[in-house]
Amino acid sequence: MNVVNMSSLRVACSNCNLKESCLPSGLSLRDVEALDDLVVTRRRVKRGEVLYHAGDRFQALYAVRLGFLKGTVMSSDGREQVTNFFMAGEWIGMDGIANGVHSCDVTCLEDTDVCVIPYERIQAMSMQVPAMGLHFHKILSHEIVRQHGVMLLLGSMHAEERLAAFLLTLAHRFEERGYSRSEFVLRMTRAEIGSYLGLKLETVSRVLSRFHHDGCIEVNQKHVRIFDPEALRAIVSGTTDHDRGTIMITQLAELQSLGIENNKREGAQPAQHGEEAGNYDLRRLFEERMRLKRMRPITDEGAWLAAHRVDNPHDTHH
Repeated sequence: MNVVNMSSLRVACSNCNLKESCLPSGLSLRDVEALDDLVVTRRRVKRGEVLYHAGDRFQALYAVRLGFLKGTVMSSDGREQVTNFFMAGEWIGMDGIANGVHSCDVTCLEDTDVCVIPYERIQAMSMQVPAMGLHFHKILSHEIVRQHGVMLLLGSMHAEERLAAFLLTLAHRFEERGYSRSEFVLRMTRAEIGSYLGLKLETVSRVLSRFHHDGCIEVNQKHVRIFDPEALRAIVSGTTDHDRGTIMITQLAELQSLGIENNKREGAQPAQHGEEAGNYDLRRLFEERMRLKRMRPITDEGAWLAAHRVDNPHDTHH
């Protein structure tokens, strides 16, 4: 692990390209220059090395300049649980504020640069630059909101919903930093994703393959491309394949009833040909509804249509 002294490698907050992520917006030039005194050292940590361990004395916070990290805690039976992923522009180390010691390990998933900001300097600067104190409170509040989201994810979402939410959140975080929201590289392994989402490795791989098969994403090892974010949002909202199937069957039944009623009002013969014509109209209505709503058909849909004789009456093969 290398420690770079700021006197020999000056990377001031005022000219850092991540200052909009780390610092409050709307600061005067004088305030930004005052904040340059926050950072005393910069650490370069290699992939696989630990930034700090659980139980280490809390002395500073860390602003990520470059790299990707994970936070983990160890269960009583020795299992590692991933609690967070950190990327450029984010602050690390707030877990140590309460008790004066860190409560988790933070490990680099790739070569990482962090700015070391002594906590006592943050407190002093919050008095000198009130906007900095407000910004720090917002960072703490954001972490609370994130934890609420994780609890919701783990407590009420199925595997597909969890992974879709994870991909969308990651895409949003990349976009906030000026990167593509539709194409990125996963720095973490599938096992680490599973640990964070409370899923088994096999489940993560299966769901990613399913998203790939459905055309939502393309996965090539760790490289991910998101083709249909709306489909992922629909999954997060609870419209899973099973739910879509239930909804479509209900909608088809309603449309079928409407088709029969329309036939009666129009004086159609209740013969087989008339029923088939109504069913053919039903299929056209169904296909149009699918097109407008951009809902993917489920595998059971073909069997359902066959069971309800949704045929083209002009098809001479029947």
